[in-house]
Amino acid sequence: MSTTTQTHTQSEVRKFATTNDERPVPRGDTKSKLTFYAPPADGSKPWNYVETPPAGSPQRNYGEDEHEVTIHDVRGREADFNINTNGFGVLQNIRSEMSYEQWEDESRVKETYYAEVEKLLLDNVPGAKQIFIFDHTIRRSAQGAKRAPVNRAHIDQTTASAEARVHHHMQSSAPELLRGRVRLINVWRPLNGTVYTNPLAYADSRSVPDNDIVGVEHRYPDRTGETAGVKYTEQGQWHYWSGMGNEERILLQCYDSQDGARTPHSAFQDPRTAGEGWKGRESVEVRALVFG
Repeated sequence: MSTTTQTHTQSEVRKFATTNDERPVPRGDTKSKLTFYAPPADGSKPWNYVETPPAGSPQRNYGEDEHEVTIHDVRGREADFNINTNGFGVLQNIRSEMSYEQWEDESRVKETYYAEVEKLLLDNVPGAKQIFIFDHTIRRSAQGAKRAPVNRAHIDQTTASAEARVHHHMQSSAPELLRGRVRLINVWRPLNGTVYTNPLAYADSRSVPDNDIVGVEHRYPDRTGETAGVKYTEQGQWHYWSGMGNEERILLQCYDSQDGARTPHSAFQDPRTAGEGWKGRESVEVRALVFG
């Protein structure tokens, strides 16, 4: 899924390419350790607190299972992937009216960028007729940032929480909308130019079996939602997009009522940019219900 008018063959993709950031961008497949889900030792239902947990409670009650995996570069093969088949797709040459400074303005993000994302989804998701954007998250890898990259394999929503969101946001229209196709798509992009550190990895949906996806209670101060933890599987096929820039977008399909394609994803540390001096990534993800 790509809006690029010019494509590149794999042979044209160099191992390194120079960008406006004046640092070489590592290209090609890499290996990194990803953190996967490990069930609670006592066999209880898994949960985690989104913010500070109650006094005496841990942040989460489940564990971690770390494995090194190969992460394949989709650069030069953008048209080979789409959300209906793989659970993710990529778009290029996407312009935005948002300047870097405006990302601190919540109202500007909702007024300007939400409209851009709505148009992007209607134009690029086959069958999409109606879009409802319900939130966004800005992440920064700088120390002390309010939200940091999530270094844990997960899926933003489960079937139950996606359907609950339709009822919550669409109210009286929900029963009719749920009779048609409903997708929940996360639109991801960098904010500060080329991504060197903490790039986003995502698995081909077909390579992760349903029994390796586990619902986890997502506890907010005022409500409880549900996300999904992802167990390690040797058959998992992980991908990333090297040197992603501000005019590129990743579409991560977290739920699809028709085809069931859903995308495990995680930030990861590329060992080629693990030393000092590499710019930390800043990114925004917008989550939308897509009907039709």
